[in-house]
Amino acid sequence: MRVLAIIFSIFCSPVVAHEFWIEPMAYQIGADGKLRANLVNGEEFDGMHLAYLPQRFANFVIFNGQDSKRVDGRPGDIPALDQAPIGDGLHIAAYQARRATLRYDDWAKFQKFIDHKDLGDVLPVHRARGLPEERFTEVYSRYSKALFGVGDAGGSDRRVGLETELVALDNPYTDDLSAGFRVQLHYRDTFRSNEQIEVFERAADGSVAVMLYRTDEQGIGTFPVKPGHDYMVDAVVLREPPSEVAEATGAVWQTLWANLTFAVPE
Repeated sequence: MRVLAIIFSIFCSPVVAHEFWIEPMAYQIGADGKLRANLVNGEEFDGMHLAYLPQRFANFVIFNGQDSKRVDGRPGDIPALDQAPIGDGLHIAAYQARRATLRYDDWAKFQKFIDHKDLGDVLPVHRARGLPEERFTEVYSRYSKALFGVGDAGGSDRRVGLETELVALDNPYTDDLSAGFRVQLHYRDTFRSNEQIEVFERAADGSVAVMLYRTDEQGIGTFPVKPGHDYMVDAVVLREPPSEVAEATGAVWQTLWANLTFAVPE
């Protein structure tokens, strides 16, 4: 896949967008260990740890092969995920947040977000819909996944039913990744072809690099990975909200955020 921009260091100016991700405290554990992970809202692998609050999510589930189990916790728990695995092999933690809204006082801030996420030429559409360019509302939803290697870490990622979803086509804990790591971007029942994916790479010393790639006609994005690094992949859908969502929230735009985190062992 073609890199769209040079690597940005962590010293670059902050961008408007804020990611939401599941960050395992250990990406690989023994079969008798525990899956422990924080929910994080922030930028470039740095952000606020959020508590387990059932009122904030629609689904929070662990998958292992064809088996699944809801994440149980007490309101206020940090880390938000802290429970035994289902069995041996690759585990998927999936989190679907409830909708939230964000108000924009002017178009310029929204345009920065559009440009950063490469969401197209939105202003002409906004104007054609007769929408104000000041004091308008966006509603957003988060769909986050994390991959854990439990025991032998065998198995594969799969679709778990999120409206937009990143699916790893390689197992980061068992596969040969010398040709790169592949993810497939989905939106409902279709692949998202020729779309931007943003890849965050964190080294052991905490430094973070950000790279931009595009998906191919099958919605697959491929990027190089390094042993001993953590990765977060992010992609955004921008759409006009369904009428019932617009009526309930007053929003004129809706964003759906797909996120995936994993690590590559030494």
